[in-house]
Amino acid sequence: MSERLKDRVALVTGAASGIGAATARLMAQEGAFVVLADVDEHAGQALARELRDATFAYTDVSVEAQVAAAVDEALRLHGRLDCMVNNAGFVGAYGSILETSAAAWHATLGVLLDGVFYGIKHAARAMVKQGSGCILSVASTAGVMGGLGPHAYTSAKHAVIGLTRSAASELAPRGVRVNAVAPGTTVTEMMVQGRGSRQAAIDAATRASPLGTPLMPQEIAAALVYLASDDARHVNAHTLVVDSGVTVAGASGGAVFHNRPAGFMGRMPGGANADAR
Repeated sequence: MSERLKDRVALVTGAASGIGAATARLMAQEGAFVVLADVDEHAGQALARELRDATFAYTDVSVEAQVAAAVDEALRLHGRLDCMVNNAGFVGAYGSILETSAAAWHATLGVLLDGVFYGIKHAARAMVKQGSGCILSVASTAGVMGGLGPHAYTSAKHAVIGLTRSAASELAPRGVRVNAVAPGTTVTEMMVQGRGSRQAAIDAATRASPLGTPLMPQEIAAALVYLASDDARHVNAHTLVVDSGVTVAGASGGAVFHNRPAGFMGRMPGGANADAR
């Protein structure tokens, strides 16, 4: 490895699995000290033991105090924070908008949008003080085009891209870059759950790709590491789409979710009732 992130401190939310785990691994390989933030304590602790100089911080990103505490933990351990990766996510509410409950809607945005806001806010406070840093958020092709995801998910991902641009406009003069990555259909544990098996997830990702190859978490991690590195020092307020060309091809995959009975995929923050109307 080239050690593009040598001795830098990175905090990755949703780091226990999927894109987050792949990003944490690659950042560690590139020389970073990584703080892994997640609600899955078992998997998060296991990954922390696997990586060089990594630590785990239990973090529900829908709770501002817990995001702030994760940032404080990085500062306590390393004295600085160079990169914040707002990655934590799930599918959340799905089904017809006619049947989506307010509770499911708000629970979805609590993780996918509020969590990103909290991450940007508290990371930026630390980075402005030190005069440098980069903040990265994981959006989605559902945030670039309509019809590529469930309604609440799509709304949140559009908002993440807008927040990336607006936060970058404020923070750039203070030495902090803010960017996003918009993955296409990626073979993660969440997708395996939705499709029923890993092979079914791989097959679906392959079909969704104009290149005919499945998109893997490591490839999204590579994009995030690029944006975190000095190679991207003049890249700011940008959303890097990594989707094999799906958004240009005009694929529309949202019907997979819209035509199902209303439901919720992922952990409901605080034990909320997704069926509450």
